[in-house]
Amino acid sequence: MTRQQTNGGEALIKSLELEGVEVVFGLPGGAILPVYDPIIDSSIRHVLVRHEQGAGHMAQGYAQATGKPGVAMVTSGPAATNMVTPLLDAYMDSVPMVCITGQVAYSAIGTDAFQEADTTGITMSATKHNFLVTDAADIPQTIHEAFHIATTGRPGPVLVDLPKNIVNPADPSSHFEWVEPVAPNLPGYNPQLEPDPELLAQAAELICAAERPVLYIGGGILKARAAEILRTLAELVDIPVVTTLMARGAFPDSHPLNLGMPGMHGNYTAVMSMQQSDLLIALGSRFDDRVTGRLDGFAPDAKVIHVDIDPAEIGKVRRPDVGIQADCKLAIEGLVEAITKLGGNNAQPDRRAWRSQLSGWQEKYPLVYEDSAAGEALKPQYVLEQLRDHSPADTIVTSGVGQHQMWASQLWQFDHPYTWINSGGLGTMGFSIPAAVGAKAGMPDRTVWAVDGDGCFQMTAQELVTAAVERIPIKVALINNGYLGMVRQWQEMFYDERYSEVYLSPDVPDYKMWAEAMGCVGIRVDSPEEVQPAIEKANEINDRPVVVEFRTDPREKVFPMVPAGATNSELMVDPSQTETEGQ
Repeated sequence: MTRQQTNGGEALIKSLELEGVEVVFGLPGGAILPVYDPIIDSSIRHVLVRHEQGAGHMAQGYAQATGKPGVAMVTSGPAATNMVTPLLDAYMDSVPMVCITGQVAYSAIGTDAFQEADTTGITMSATKHNFLVTDAADIPQTIHEAFHIATTGRPGPVLVDLPKNIVNPADPSSHFEWVEPVAPNLPGYNPQLEPDPELLAQAAELICAAERPVLYIGGGILKARAAEILRTLAELVDIPVVTTLMARGAFPDSHPLNLGMPGMHGNYTAVMSMQQSDLLIALGSRFDDRVTGRLDGFAPDAKVIHVDIDPAEIGKVRRPDVGIQADCKLAIEGLVEAITKLGGNNAQPDRRAWRSQLSGWQEKYPLVYEDSAAGEALKPQYVLEQLRDHSPADTIVTSGVGQHQMWASQLWQFDHPYTWINSGGLGTMGFSIPAAVGAKAGMPDRTVWAVDGDGCFQMTAQELVTAAVERIPIKVALINNGYLGMVRQWQEMFYDERYSEVYLSPDVPDYKMWAEAMGCVGIRVDSPEEVQPAIEKANEINDRPVVVEFRTDPREKVFPMVPAGATNSELMVDPSQTETEGQ
């Protein structure tokens, strides 16, 4: 049998096709240029970004919306360093992603050649794993292993760095006989998926003895595709559920057991349920500091069951009474079976007092804000509520980072998994617009709204040019308060209203004109009565991106709020609720 001759560039594209890649987000340049030639003849769609950071966030948005690994491809040097932020963002939020970077020719590495960077060294702590390929014949197997690592165990970003000589057909070192990749052989990498039955039995006994339990749900539930079995578990044991910022939508907000989001800007009931619980059942969550507040005051009376696929997370922050390393879906299936053996719902203790306490908190401390009076500035919370109420129920929402992110996560009703995409662990401003482009590229039939602030918008708005040219019709709700809103809130509350370097100007730039210059429809909204018509108009436009600028009140703050360094028990509610606080 005659083996097929190929070269590194062609082999890379063929390898991506074998992995089922449908879309690549990227920007060509010198070192990666040879790979861009065979893309012309490939079935893979290439989305040409305007900045490499945008390619990375688009790959993240694609991955989170579809469950498939996102792929970004850029050149060497500054292009690779521009990818560091999305790589670390994906690493902290466990997003499956493969990034391919060009590199100077292997013989030039270490000579400070033009656009050379030690990409694997720079990204070592920002990736789950990375590769520097030195032999063209290794490309098919390396790509296969990169996708395996990115998508198995705890998902994450993997980078493959390719010296130009091994992908350049003009270089003899790029030519080899194609060999199909084989099953990965990665010594030391063997994710444990199956839970220990004895530990499941111990966990089931703790659950059946708890009087004030809470299911503490993290983003790992979504990564494990475990939303359906989670609902089965919650209903079996009739235990309330809190969904972290990364888990919104993993359990329906409309479900009577859902208490909402806990954490620094979580709602009162969700935060206090954890504080006063006697058992936290942590599933795919990592006891992030934004959830725990000051650690020595977090859930002081609670025993802990912690399920996570990453053994490094178990005991990292809070020592569990039962720690189970396993895939969340398999672990929950095992828990359901173990609890059923003990009697299922009939084995649960009387928790009426706990339910009464929770419903009392919900009644006393709902999420509130002061409505706009006639002629007053538009309230951002009102905008989010109207956007929620006048968009399809399965709308995919992406957000930047700051006040608008918190209002969106608080006020949107997430009844479908994989519809909330945001930067949780790294908190990357500018995430929203490129992530929305990636999500829409992966789910073209869904409505995708990017909720953004004026600070975030100015960081990555150029990707709206990408969206317009590539015909990816996302919609942007720009919450423009003329400030870096979350920073302003902290300065007002904790820095004696000393507003240092936080004012952006509500008028410069002119966002409507900017949007139109980028090929989008631009709409400006100044008053409450204009909000609903603008949203409905935006939802009807599907042939180009739309930017709706909502000019909002800069004085609005996000409540509730746990101040930095405080315990969750010191949660600050809206000022209108302080007279009832503690009753």
